[in-house]
Amino acid sequence: MEYALYAALAFVCEYVDSTIGMGYGTTLTPLLLIMGFQPLQIVPAVLFSEFITGILAGVCHHRVGNVSFDFRRDEKIRRHRLQALGYIPRSFDAKVTYLLIVLGIIGALGAVFFSINVPKEVVKAYIGAMIFSIGLYIIVNIKRNKVFRWRKFVLIAALSGFNKGISGGGYGPLVTGGQVISGRSAKNSIGSTSLAEGLVCLAGFITYLILKRGIYWHLALPLVLGAALSTPLAAITVKKMPETKLKLMIGVITLFLGAWTLKTVFL
Repeated sequence: MEYALYAALAFVCEYVDSTIGMGYGTTLTPLLLIMGFQPLQIVPAVLFSEFITGILAGVCHHRVGNVSFDFRRDEKIRRHRLQALGYIPRSFDAKVTYLLIVLGIIGALGAVFFSINVPKEVVKAYIGAMIFSIGLYIIVNIKRNKVFRWRKFVLIAALSGFNKGISGGGYGPLVTGGQVISGRSAKNSIGSTSLAEGLVCLAGFITYLILKRGIYWHLALPLVLGAALSTPLAAITVKKMPETKLKLMIGVITLFLGAWTLKTVFL
């Protein structure tokens, strides 16, 4: 019975995450703490389930047409901003996701060294202010159709990984909201975020296994099962939802998460 409860919680949290591009770990982790699990049991289980369901969500979003992933090497492009990475995937959505993954992992690793000397409250305040600002920007510019800018997007991608590494959170709201303010559609942003976060979580999970060499499978398996079942439903929901409404939801929830983070710091 308890396994069914864990799976149900994961189902709801992942449905929200795969629908608006944020909220799985942010919601599920505190719930599991309240239920009596220890952080060392929760963190690897959540990372592992996010890895599996991130991949599945990305595939589902691709299948229903929210994004178009083609990760075969693009041999036709001779000059591109990603050329320095040595490999460029074919489709635009794949290019964006690839950059999110690479910079996300680099940012997360760099944040580990930075976090040693910075007080946690300062980190929380920084992330809260950034997420709040992005949410506010999305709402204010809800009806504007912006042109995608690679420079703005690269900054967002790097900061998202940094946030994930330094605090364990702040990835989904910043990546999804950041893509929207960079000029991408909400549906494309959600699809790319799901896949990118899954692979960034894989890097975190592997690092955890190297350091701790263990995972609490009694929690991890029901989380994976429940979360995985929600991904097709979430992809269909995104497909059918109007773009403006989806942007508004992303803006409002991002604004709320930023405000809530600031509240925990200053109150």
